[in-house]
Amino acid sequence: METFERLLGYANDAMWGYILIAVLIGLGLWFTVKFQFVQFRYIPEMFRVLFDKRAISAEGKKGTSPFQAFTISTASRVGTGNLAGVASAIAIGGPGAVFWMWIVALVGGASSFIESTLAQVYKIPEKNQYRGGPAYYMEKGLKNRKLGIVFAITITFTYGLVFSSVQANTIRLAFEKSFAVEKWMMAAILTIIVALIIFGGLKRIAQVTQLIVPIMAIFYIILAVYILTLNFGALPEIFAMIFQGAFGLREVAGGTFGAAIMMGIKRGLFSNEAGMGSAPNAAATSEVTHPVKQGLIQTLGVFTDTLLICSATALIIISSGAHLSAPESMDGIQLTQAAFESQLGQWAVIFVAIAIFLFAFSSIIGNYYYGETNIEFIKNTPTGLFIYRIAVLLMVVFGAMAEFDIVWAMADLTMGIMALINLYAITRLSKVAFAAMKDYSRQKKEGKDPVFYQDHLPGVSGMEYWKREDPIKSHEKENETLNSRG
Repeated sequence: METFERLLGYANDAMWGYILIAVLIGLGLWFTVKFQFVQFRYIPEMFRVLFDKRAISAEGKKGTSPFQAFTISTASRVGTGNLAGVASAIAIGGPGAVFWMWIVALVGGASSFIESTLAQVYKIPEKNQYRGGPAYYMEKGLKNRKLGIVFAITITFTYGLVFSSVQANTIRLAFEKSFAVEKWMMAAILTIIVALIIFGGLKRIAQVTQLIVPIMAIFYIILAVYILTLNFGALPEIFAMIFQGAFGLREVAGGTFGAAIMMGIKRGLFSNEAGMGSAPNAAATSEVTHPVKQGLIQTLGVFTDTLLICSATALIIISSGAHLSAPESMDGIQLTQAAFESQLGQWAVIFVAIAIFLFAFSSIIGNYYYGETNIEFIKNTPTGLFIYRIAVLLMVVFGAMAEFDIVWAMADLTMGIMALINLYAITRLSKVAFAAMKDYSRQKKEGKDPVFYQDHLPGVSGMEYWKREDPIKSHEKENETLNSRG
Protein backbone atom coordinates (compact mmCIF):
# COMPACT_ATOMS: atom_id res chain seq x y z
CA MET A 1 0.00 0.00 0.00
CA GLU A 2 2.88 2.41 0.78
CA THR A 3 4.42 1.77 -2.65
CA PHE A 4 1.06 2.40 -4.34
CA GLU A 5 0.62 5.65 -2.42
CA ARG A 6 4.14 6.77 -3.34
CA LEU A 7 3.48 6.10 -7.04
CA LEU A 8 0.27 8.10 -6.83
CA GLY A 9 2.26 10.95 -5.32
CA TYR A 10 4.81 10.97 -8.17
CA ALA A 11 2.06 10.92 -10.81
CA ASN A 12 0.13 13.72 -9.13
CA ASP A 13 3.22 15.91 -8.74
CA ALA A 14 3.95 15.61 -12.45
CA MET A 15 0.36 16.21 -13.55
CA TRP A 16 -0.54 19.04 -11.17
CA GLY A 17 2.90 20.60 -10.93
CA TYR A 18 3.30 21.17 -14.65
CA ILE A 19 0.52 20.10 -16.99
CA LEU A 20 -2.86 20.89 -15.47
CA ILE A 21 -2.02 24.28 -14.01
CA ALA A 22 -1.03 25.56 -17.45
CA VAL A 23 -3.94 23.88 -19.24
CA LEU A 24 -6.70 24.88 -16.80
CA ILE A 25 -5.68 28.51 -16.42
CA GLY A 26 -4.52 28.95 -20.02
CA LEU A 27 -7.65 27.53 -21.64
CA GLY A 28 -9.88 29.25 -19.10
CA LEU A 29 -8.41 32.63 -20.05
CA TRP A 30 -8.63 31.85 -23.77
CA PHE A 31 -12.29 30.79 -23.49
CA THR A 32 -13.06 33.88 -21.41
CA VAL A 33 -11.72 36.21 -24.10
CA LYS A 34 -13.13 34.23 -27.04
CA PHE A 35 -16.61 34.09 -25.48
CA GLN A 36 -16.50 37.79 -24.61
CA PHE A 37 -16.49 37.27 -20.83
CA VAL A 38 -19.76 35.34 -20.98
CA GLN A 39 -19.45 34.20 -17.33
CA PHE A 40 -19.60 37.82 -16.17
CA ARG A 41 -21.83 39.51 -18.77
CA TYR A 42 -24.72 37.11 -18.25
CA ILE A 43 -24.88 36.91 -14.45
CA PRO A 44 -28.40 38.49 -14.24
CA GLU A 45 -29.59 36.14 -16.99
CA MET A 46 -28.29 33.15 -15.02
CA PHE A 47 -30.72 33.85 -12.20
CA ARG A 48 -33.60 34.46 -14.61
CA VAL A 49 -33.27 31.17 -16.48
CA LEU A 50 -32.69 29.14 -13.30
CA PHE A 51 -36.40 29.31 -12.51
CA ASP A 52 -37.69 29.20 -16.09
CA LYS A 53 -41.02 27.34 -15.84
CA ARG A 54 -41.85 27.42 -19.56
CA ALA A 55 -39.36 24.73 -20.60
CA ILE A 56 -41.97 22.06 -21.41
CA SER A 57 -42.05 20.11 -24.64
CA ALA A 58 -45.10 19.54 -26.75
CA GLU A 59 -45.09 15.90 -25.66
CA GLY A 60 -44.94 16.81 -21.99
CA LYS A 61 -42.02 17.08 -19.63
CA LYS A 62 -39.32 14.46 -20.24
CA GLY A 63 -36.32 15.68 -18.32
CA THR A 64 -35.61 17.41 -15.08
CA SER A 65 -36.34 21.09 -14.59
CA PRO A 66 -33.45 23.56 -14.99
CA PHE A 67 -33.46 23.96 -11.20
CA GLN A 68 -33.34 20.19 -10.62
CA ALA A 69 -30.44 19.80 -13.05
CA PHE A 70 -28.72 22.64 -11.21
CA THR A 71 -29.20 20.88 -7.86
CA ILE A 72 -27.95 17.51 -9.19
CA SER A 73 -24.70 19.10 -10.36
CA THR A 74 -24.49 21.30 -7.25
CA ALA A 75 -25.00 18.18 -5.12
CA SER A 76 -21.79 16.85 -6.60
CA ARG A 77 -19.97 20.20 -6.42
CA VAL A 78 -21.02 21.20 -2.91
CA GLY A 79 -19.62 18.66 -0.54
CA THR A 80 -16.30 17.51 0.76
CA GLY A 81 -14.40 20.03 -1.38
CA ASN A 82 -16.08 22.95 0.34
CA LEU A 83 -15.25 21.85 3.88
CA ALA A 84 -12.47 19.25 3.90
CA GLY A 85 -10.84 20.24 0.59
CA VAL A 86 -10.55 23.91 1.50
CA ALA A 87 -9.08 22.99 4.88
CA SER A 88 -6.43 20.71 3.39
CA ALA A 89 -5.55 23.34 0.76
CA ILE A 90 -4.93 25.97 3.45
CA ALA A 91 -3.09 23.53 5.72
CA ILE A 92 -0.62 22.63 2.95
CA GLY A 93 -0.55 25.72 0.73
CA GLY A 94 -1.34 28.43 3.27
CA PRO A 95 -3.95 31.20 2.88
CA GLY A 96 -2.62 31.97 -0.61
CA ALA A 97 -4.22 28.76 -1.88
CA VAL A 98 -7.63 30.46 -1.53
CA PHE A 99 -6.72 33.05 -4.18
CA TRP A 100 -5.95 30.32 -6.70
CA MET A 101 -9.25 28.64 -5.90
CA TRP A 102 -10.95 31.90 -6.85
CA ILE A 103 -8.98 32.09 -10.10
CA VAL A 104 -9.99 28.55 -11.07
CA ALA A 105 -13.64 29.50 -10.53
CA LEU A 106 -13.51 32.85 -12.35
CA VAL A 107 -11.75 31.68 -15.49
CA GLY A 108 -13.28 28.21 -15.23
CA GLY A 109 -16.75 29.72 -15.51
CA ALA A 110 -16.18 30.03 -19.26
CA SER A 111 -15.13 26.36 -19.52
CA SER A 112 -18.22 25.36 -17.55
CA PHE A 113 -20.47 27.38 -19.87
CA ILE A 114 -19.04 25.68 -22.96
CA GLU A 115 -19.20 22.10 -21.70
CA SER A 116 -22.77 22.38 -20.40
CA THR A 117 -24.00 24.14 -23.53
CA LEU A 118 -22.48 21.35 -25.63
CA ALA A 119 -24.13 18.75 -23.39
CA GLN A 120 -27.52 20.26 -24.29
CA VAL A 121 -26.73 20.60 -28.00
CA TYR A 122 -25.82 16.92 -28.30
CA LYS A 123 -28.20 15.39 -25.72
CA ILE A 124 -30.25 12.30 -26.57
CA PRO A 125 -33.97 11.96 -25.81
CA GLU A 126 -35.02 8.72 -24.17
CA LYS A 127 -38.41 7.41 -23.10
CA ASN A 128 -38.87 9.67 -20.10
CA GLN A 129 -35.61 11.58 -19.77
CA TYR A 130 -32.51 12.85 -21.56
CA ARG A 131 -28.94 11.59 -21.58
CA GLY A 132 -25.83 13.53 -22.46
CA GLY A 133 -22.43 14.79 -21.42
CA PRO A 134 -18.84 14.72 -22.69
CA ALA A 135 -18.97 11.09 -23.89
CA TYR A 136 -21.98 12.00 -26.03
CA TYR A 137 -20.53 15.17 -27.54
CA MET A 138 -17.26 13.37 -28.21
CA GLU A 139 -19.15 10.74 -30.19
CA LYS A 140 -21.58 13.02 -31.99
CA GLY A 141 -19.63 16.27 -32.22
CA LEU A 142 -16.09 14.96 -32.70
CA LYS A 143 -17.28 11.72 -34.40
CA ASN A 144 -15.03 9.81 -32.03
CA ARG A 145 -16.91 7.14 -30.10
CA LYS A 146 -13.68 5.53 -28.89
CA LEU A 147 -12.66 8.72 -27.11
CA GLY A 148 -16.17 8.92 -25.68
CA ILE A 149 -15.84 5.42 -24.27
CA VAL A 150 -12.46 6.27 -22.72
CA PHE A 151 -14.02 9.31 -21.06
CA ALA A 152 -17.08 7.33 -19.95
CA ILE A 153 -14.87 4.74 -18.25
CA THR A 154 -12.75 7.49 -16.64
CA ILE A 155 -15.67 9.47 -15.23
CA THR A 156 -17.45 6.34 -14.02
CA PHE A 157 -14.34 5.28 -12.12
CA THR A 158 -13.55 8.82 -10.91
CA TYR A 159 -16.97 9.93 -9.77
CA GLY A 160 -18.98 6.83 -9.22
CA LEU A 161 -16.19 5.02 -7.39
CA VAL A 162 -13.20 7.15 -6.28
CA PHE A 163 -15.04 10.36 -5.41
CA SER A 164 -17.73 8.42 -3.59
CA SER A 165 -15.00 6.91 -1.42
CA VAL A 166 -13.65 10.42 -0.71
CA GLN A 167 -17.08 11.58 0.44
CA ALA A 168 -17.53 8.50 2.63
CA ASN A 169 -14.06 9.00 4.10
CA THR A 170 -14.86 12.59 5.04
CA ILE A 171 -18.15 11.66 6.67
CA ARG A 172 -16.39 8.99 8.72
CA LEU A 173 -13.67 11.40 9.88
CA ALA A 174 -16.26 14.01 10.90
CA PHE A 175 -18.34 11.53 12.87
CA GLU A 176 -15.24 9.99 14.37
CA LYS A 177 -14.30 13.37 15.90
CA SER A 178 -17.84 14.29 16.97
CA PHE A 179 -19.43 11.03 18.08
CA ALA A 180 -16.56 8.51 18.22
CA VAL A 181 -18.43 6.34 15.71
CA GLU A 182 -16.55 3.21 14.67
CA LYS A 183 -15.44 2.91 11.04
CA TRP A 184 -17.43 -0.24 10.35
CA MET A 185 -20.62 1.26 11.76
CA MET A 186 -20.34 4.38 9.60
CA ALA A 187 -19.61 2.22 6.57
CA ALA A 188 -22.72 0.12 7.19
CA ILE A 189 -25.02 3.13 7.71
CA LEU A 190 -23.80 4.93 4.59
CA THR A 191 -24.01 1.84 2.42
CA ILE A 192 -27.61 1.12 3.39
CA ILE A 193 -28.80 4.70 2.79
CA VAL A 194 -26.96 5.05 -0.53
CA ALA A 195 -28.38 1.73 -1.73
CA LEU A 196 -31.94 2.89 -1.03
CA ILE A 197 -31.40 5.99 -3.16
CA ILE A 198 -29.41 4.71 -6.14
CA PHE A 199 -31.74 1.77 -6.74
CA GLY A 200 -34.60 4.27 -6.97
CA GLY A 201 -33.49 5.87 -10.26
CA LEU A 202 -32.91 9.41 -11.56
CA LYS A 203 -36.25 10.90 -10.52
CA ARG A 204 -35.61 9.99 -6.89
CA ILE A 205 -32.09 11.41 -7.17
CA ALA A 206 -33.51 14.69 -8.46
CA GLN A 207 -36.15 14.80 -5.71
CA VAL A 208 -33.66 14.12 -2.92
CA THR A 209 -31.05 16.61 -4.12
CA GLN A 210 -33.66 19.28 -4.83
CA LEU A 211 -34.71 19.05 -1.18
CA ILE A 212 -31.31 18.68 0.49
CA VAL A 213 -28.99 21.01 -1.42
CA PRO A 214 -30.75 24.38 -0.96
CA ILE A 215 -31.52 23.72 2.71
CA MET A 216 -28.03 22.61 3.69
CA ALA A 217 -26.34 25.37 1.70
CA ILE A 218 -28.52 28.10 3.21
CA PHE A 219 -28.00 26.95 6.79
CA TYR A 220 -24.27 26.57 6.32
CA ILE A 221 -23.97 30.04 4.76
CA ILE A 222 -26.07 31.64 7.53
CA LEU A 223 -23.79 30.17 10.18
CA ALA A 224 -20.69 31.16 8.22
CA VAL A 225 -21.94 34.74 7.83
CA TYR A 226 -22.58 34.89 11.58
CA ILE A 227 -19.04 33.77 12.35
CA LEU A 228 -17.58 36.21 9.85
CA THR A 229 -19.67 39.00 11.36
CA LEU A 230 -18.10 38.24 14.72
CA ASN A 231 -14.70 38.59 13.04
CA PHE A 232 -15.62 41.49 10.76
CA GLY A 233 -12.77 43.68 11.96
CA ALA A 234 -10.24 41.01 11.03
CA LEU A 235 -11.48 40.54 7.44
CA PRO A 236 -9.12 43.13 5.86
CA GLU A 237 -6.18 41.39 7.49
CA ILE A 238 -7.46 37.99 6.35
CA PHE A 239 -7.77 39.14 2.73
CA ALA A 240 -4.30 40.65 2.97
CA MET A 241 -2.98 37.27 4.13
CA ILE A 242 -4.66 35.57 1.16
CA PHE A 243 -3.16 37.93 -1.42
CA GLN A 244 0.22 38.01 0.28
CA GLY A 245 0.25 34.23 0.39
CA ALA A 246 -0.58 34.11 -3.32
CA PHE A 247 2.21 36.46 -4.42
CA GLY A 248 4.41 37.25 -1.42
CA LEU A 249 8.20 37.06 -1.52
CA ARG A 250 8.20 35.30 1.84
CA GLU A 251 6.19 32.44 0.34
CA VAL A 252 8.53 32.21 -2.66
CA ALA A 253 11.57 32.11 -0.39
CA GLY A 254 9.94 29.62 1.97
CA GLY A 255 8.93 27.24 -0.79
CA THR A 256 5.19 27.49 -0.11
CA PHE A 257 4.41 29.59 -3.21
CA GLY A 258 4.19 26.55 -5.48
CA ALA A 259 2.19 24.63 -2.89
CA ALA A 260 -0.33 27.49 -2.71
CA ILE A 261 -0.88 27.41 -6.47
CA MET A 262 -1.00 23.62 -6.73
CA MET A 263 -3.30 23.07 -3.76
CA GLY A 264 -5.55 25.99 -4.68
CA ILE A 265 -6.06 24.72 -8.22
CA LYS A 266 -6.38 21.07 -7.13
CA ARG A 267 -8.99 21.72 -4.48
CA GLY A 268 -10.69 24.43 -6.54
CA LEU A 269 -11.20 22.02 -9.43
CA PHE A 270 -12.29 19.22 -7.09
CA SER A 271 -14.88 21.53 -5.58
CA ASN A 272 -16.35 23.46 -8.55
CA GLU A 273 -15.56 20.95 -11.35
CA ALA A 274 -15.29 23.69 -14.00
CA GLY A 275 -14.09 22.09 -17.22
CA MET A 276 -13.74 18.64 -15.70
CA GLY A 277 -16.62 17.15 -17.67
CA SER A 278 -18.82 16.10 -14.77
CA ALA A 279 -21.52 18.79 -14.56
CA PRO A 280 -22.49 18.41 -18.27
CA ASN A 281 -23.92 14.99 -17.43
CA ALA A 282 -26.46 16.71 -15.19
CA ALA A 283 -26.87 19.68 -17.53
CA ALA A 284 -27.98 17.36 -20.34
CA THR A 285 -30.93 16.07 -18.31
CA SER A 286 -32.62 19.45 -18.18
CA GLU A 287 -35.63 20.50 -20.25
CA VAL A 288 -34.79 23.97 -21.57
CA THR A 289 -35.77 25.97 -24.64
CA HIS A 290 -32.17 26.75 -25.60
CA PRO A 291 -28.84 25.00 -24.81
CA VAL A 292 -27.24 28.26 -23.67
CA LYS A 293 -29.70 28.53 -20.79
CA GLN A 294 -28.28 25.42 -19.16
CA GLY A 295 -24.75 26.60 -19.87
CA LEU A 296 -25.50 29.76 -17.89
CA ILE A 297 -27.10 27.82 -15.04
CA GLN A 298 -24.10 25.56 -14.61
CA THR A 299 -21.75 28.55 -14.64
CA LEU A 300 -23.78 29.97 -11.77
CA GLY A 301 -23.16 26.68 -9.96
CA VAL A 302 -19.37 27.18 -10.24
CA PHE A 303 -19.60 30.64 -8.71
CA THR A 304 -21.99 29.50 -5.97
CA ASP A 305 -19.67 26.69 -5.00
CA THR A 306 -16.31 28.46 -4.88
CA LEU A 307 -16.92 32.19 -4.46
CA LEU A 308 -19.63 31.72 -1.85
CA ILE A 309 -19.34 28.45 0.07
CA CYS A 310 -15.61 27.70 -0.29
CA SER A 311 -14.76 31.31 0.53
CA ALA A 312 -16.89 31.22 3.67
CA THR A 313 -15.11 28.10 4.90
CA ALA A 314 -11.68 29.52 4.08
CA LEU A 315 -12.30 32.80 5.88
CA ILE A 316 -13.52 30.99 8.99
CA ILE A 317 -10.45 28.71 9.10
CA ILE A 318 -8.00 31.58 8.58
CA SER A 319 -9.73 33.86 11.10
CA SER A 320 -9.65 31.11 13.74
CA GLY A 321 -5.97 30.34 13.18
CA ALA A 322 -6.83 26.62 13.29
CA HIS A 323 -4.53 25.92 10.33
CA LEU A 324 -1.60 27.18 12.41
CA SER A 325 -2.33 25.46 15.73
CA ALA A 326 -3.91 22.16 14.65
CA PRO A 327 -1.84 18.99 15.10
CA GLU A 328 -0.50 17.33 11.93
CA SER A 329 -2.67 14.29 12.57
CA MET A 330 -5.82 16.36 12.01
CA ASP A 331 -7.19 15.65 8.52
CA GLY A 332 -9.33 17.88 6.29
CA ILE A 333 -12.77 18.06 7.81
CA GLN A 334 -11.43 17.80 11.35
CA LEU A 335 -9.52 21.05 10.78
CA THR A 336 -12.76 22.74 9.71
CA GLN A 337 -14.46 21.35 12.81
CA ALA A 338 -11.67 22.75 14.96
CA ALA A 339 -12.11 26.18 13.36
CA PHE A 340 -15.86 26.18 14.02
CA GLU A 341 -15.32 24.95 17.57
CA SER A 342 -12.91 27.81 18.31
CA GLN A 343 -15.57 30.31 17.20
CA LEU A 344 -18.80 28.79 18.51
CA GLY A 345 -17.94 26.10 21.02
CA GLN A 346 -18.23 22.32 21.16
CA TRP A 347 -21.72 22.19 19.64
CA ALA A 348 -20.30 23.51 16.34
CA VAL A 349 -18.23 20.32 15.92
CA ILE A 350 -21.47 18.35 15.90
CA PHE A 351 -23.08 20.83 13.49
CA VAL A 352 -20.22 20.46 11.00
CA ALA A 353 -20.43 16.67 11.27
CA ILE A 354 -24.12 16.78 10.38
CA ALA A 355 -23.52 19.36 7.64
CA ILE A 356 -20.76 17.32 6.04
CA PHE A 357 -22.98 14.25 6.18
CA LEU A 358 -25.62 16.09 4.14
CA PHE A 359 -23.11 17.75 1.79
CA ALA A 360 -21.08 14.60 1.18
CA PHE A 361 -24.09 12.28 1.00
CA SER A 362 -25.73 14.44 -1.66
CA SER A 363 -22.40 14.40 -3.52
CA ILE A 364 -22.39 10.60 -3.52
CA ILE A 365 -25.84 10.70 -5.10
CA GLY A 366 -24.76 13.20 -7.76
CA ASN A 367 -21.55 11.26 -8.41
CA TYR A 368 -23.50 8.05 -8.84
CA TYR A 369 -25.66 9.58 -11.56
CA TYR A 370 -22.62 10.68 -13.56
CA GLY A 371 -21.43 7.09 -13.62
CA GLU A 372 -24.86 5.73 -14.49
CA THR A 373 -25.35 7.91 -17.55
CA ASN A 374 -21.88 6.97 -18.84
CA ILE A 375 -22.40 3.27 -18.20
CA GLU A 376 -25.47 3.51 -20.42
CA PHE A 377 -23.42 5.33 -23.06
CA ILE A 378 -21.02 2.38 -23.27
CA LYS A 379 -23.72 -0.29 -23.26
CA ASN A 380 -27.21 -0.03 -21.90
CA THR A 381 -27.70 -3.32 -20.07
CA PRO A 382 -29.43 -3.97 -16.72
CA THR A 383 -26.59 -6.30 -15.73
CA GLY A 384 -23.92 -3.64 -16.28
CA LEU A 385 -25.90 -1.09 -14.30
CA PHE A 386 -26.43 -3.54 -11.44
CA ILE A 387 -22.70 -4.35 -11.28
CA TYR A 388 -21.90 -0.62 -11.26
CA ARG A 389 -24.31 -0.02 -8.36
CA ILE A 390 -22.71 -2.79 -6.34
CA ALA A 391 -19.25 -1.35 -7.09
CA VAL A 392 -20.40 2.07 -5.83
CA LEU A 393 -21.55 0.54 -2.57
CA LEU A 394 -18.23 -1.30 -2.18
CA MET A 395 -16.29 1.94 -2.71
CA VAL A 396 -18.44 3.64 -0.08
CA VAL A 397 -17.36 0.92 2.32
CA PHE A 398 -13.71 1.30 1.24
CA GLY A 399 -13.82 5.07 1.70
CA ALA A 400 -15.31 4.82 5.16
CA MET A 401 -12.58 2.39 6.22
CA ALA A 402 -9.50 3.78 4.39
CA GLU A 403 -7.01 6.46 5.39
CA PHE A 404 -7.37 10.11 4.34
CA ASP A 405 -4.27 10.51 2.15
CA ILE A 406 -4.74 7.58 -0.20
CA VAL A 407 -8.35 8.34 -1.15
CA TRP A 408 -7.48 11.96 -1.93
CA ALA A 409 -4.41 10.94 -3.95
CA MET A 410 -6.54 8.60 -6.06
CA ALA A 411 -9.11 11.37 -6.57
CA ASP A 412 -6.47 13.89 -7.67
CA LEU A 413 -5.01 11.57 -10.29
CA THR A 414 -8.25 10.36 -11.88
CA MET A 415 -9.73 13.88 -11.74
CA GLY A 416 -6.74 15.24 -13.65
CA ILE A 417 -6.94 12.61 -16.38
CA MET A 418 -10.66 13.24 -16.81
CA ALA A 419 -10.19 17.01 -17.05
CA LEU A 420 -7.51 16.73 -19.75
CA ILE A 421 -9.72 14.53 -21.95
CA ASN A 422 -12.72 16.84 -21.59
CA LEU A 423 -10.75 20.06 -22.11
CA TYR A 424 -9.39 18.66 -25.37
CA ALA A 425 -12.93 17.91 -26.55
CA ILE A 426 -14.49 21.27 -25.62
CA THR A 427 -11.58 23.11 -27.23
CA ARG A 428 -12.28 21.27 -30.48
CA LEU A 429 -16.03 21.94 -30.18
CA SER A 430 -15.89 25.48 -28.77
CA LYS A 431 -17.00 26.93 -32.14
CA VAL A 432 -20.33 25.08 -31.75
CA ALA A 433 -20.91 26.54 -28.30
CA PHE A 434 -19.88 29.98 -29.57
CA ALA A 435 -22.41 29.78 -32.43
CA ALA A 436 -25.12 28.75 -29.94
CA MET A 437 -24.23 31.75 -27.74
CA LYS A 438 -24.47 34.08 -30.73
CA ASP A 439 -27.88 32.64 -31.62
CA TYR A 440 -29.04 33.19 -28.04
CA SER A 441 -27.76 36.77 -28.00
CA ARG A 442 -29.45 37.52 -31.33
CA GLN A 443 -32.84 36.34 -30.10
CA LYS A 444 -32.45 38.28 -26.86
CA LYS A 445 -31.75 41.47 -28.83
CA GLU A 446 -34.92 40.81 -30.82
CA GLY A 447 -36.87 40.76 -27.55
CA LYS A 448 -37.51 37.00 -27.59
CA ASP A 449 -37.11 34.35 -24.93
CA PRO A 450 -34.68 32.26 -27.01
CA VAL A 451 -35.78 28.96 -28.56
CA PHE A 452 -33.34 26.66 -30.34
CA TYR A 453 -33.62 24.30 -33.32
CA GLN A 454 -31.02 22.32 -35.27
CA ASP A 455 -31.19 24.63 -38.26
CA HIS A 456 -30.01 27.52 -36.08
CA LEU A 457 -26.51 26.01 -36.42
CA PRO A 458 -26.08 25.28 -40.14
CA GLY A 459 -23.23 22.92 -40.88
CA VAL A 460 -23.25 21.36 -37.40
CA SER A 461 -24.14 17.66 -37.50
CA GLY A 462 -24.66 15.02 -34.84
CA MET A 463 -27.69 16.51 -33.07
CA GLU A 464 -30.44 13.97 -32.36
CA TYR A 465 -32.68 16.43 -30.57
CA TRP A 466 -33.78 20.01 -31.31
CA LYS A 467 -35.65 19.12 -34.49
CA ARG A 468 -38.47 21.45 -35.52
CA GLU A 469 -41.12 18.93 -34.42
CA ASP A 470 -39.40 18.14 -31.10
CA PRO A 471 -38.81 20.80 -28.53
CA ILE A 472 -41.19 23.26 -27.00
CA LYS A 473 -43.48 24.30 -29.82
CA SER A 474 -45.88 25.85 -27.35
CA HIS A 475 -43.08 28.04 -26.07
CA GLU A 476 -42.25 29.31 -29.56
CA LYS A 477 -45.91 30.11 -30.17
CA GLU A 478 -45.98 32.01 -26.89
CA ASN A 479 -42.98 34.07 -28.08
CA GLU A 480 -44.74 34.82 -31.37
CA THR A 481 -47.87 35.92 -29.52
CA LEU A 482 -45.90 38.17 -27.17
CA ASN A 483 -43.97 39.68 -30.11
CA SER A 484 -47.16 40.39 -32.06
CA ARG A 485 -48.64 42.13 -29.03
CA GLY A 486 -45.45 44.19 -28.67
